Formats: sequence, structure tokens, C-alpha cells
Amino acid sequence: MKKGYKQLLAEANAVVTAIDVAEATALHGRDDVVFVDLRDPREREREGAVPGAFSCPRGLLEFWIDPESPYAKDIFQQDKRFVFYCSLGWRSALATKTAQEMGLEKLCHLTGGFTAWKASGAPVESVAAKG
Repeated sequence: MKKGYKQLLAEANAVVTAIDVAEATALHGRDDVVFVDLRDPREREREGAVPGAFSCPRGLLEFWIDPESPYAKDIFQQDKRFVFYCSLGWRSALATKTAQEMGLEKLCHLTGGFTAWKASGAPVESVAAKG
């Protein structure tokens, strides 16, 4: 049976932990927490980012998490809590479910994504274009 994005999101949200902006801002800046920005680099350049967030475009997540991948990133092998976010919280919900299935244990995603973060007045840093 075919699944649409709404069903996939419902399934993800049923099994992942979601936090709101107030909870996320309380975690921001802690040494044991990594904010992971899943947005495309162009979105980051246009809108800014959570200060200090690690940029991991959604299409690379599985390859960067898996320690057996030639593209694995050490940050995902650290004993940290990961807060995933995207623009609205859709990609991050799906990514959090995938990361959980891949064995990351301490993770959650930001409800409402960067849009909610920015609207709340939480800190934002600008991101320079590469090139």
C-alpha cells in the first residue's frame, strides 16, 4: 500500500521525541548537546541558522551517521544529545526516525523547525555562502 507524506510523518511522530522552542533554547549551548541543521545550504544562507549548529543536509544523513560509511562524520559517534531541525519540522521528524533506526539513542527534533525558532526570538546566526 502506498504511503503519502502525511502517513510517513504520523508514523515518525508516533515514535520520536519532539521538543518545542522553549525546551530547545534551554538545551542550546550545552556541551553535551548538538543541534543538527538538516536544511539545504541555500536555506541556511538565506535564513540563517541556530548558532553553532552542525550542518548535515538531509540527503547525507544516513551516510554521515553510519560509522561503516566512507562518509561517516565523527560528530555522530560522540556521546551527545542531538536536536535535529529543518524549516518546519517535517524533514526533521523523518530524519529523527531514521537516525533512531540506525542506532542513535539520545535524539529529538524541534517542533516547528527553524521557522518556530526564529519566530520566538531565539538567537540566529548568519551563514555565509561558500564559494
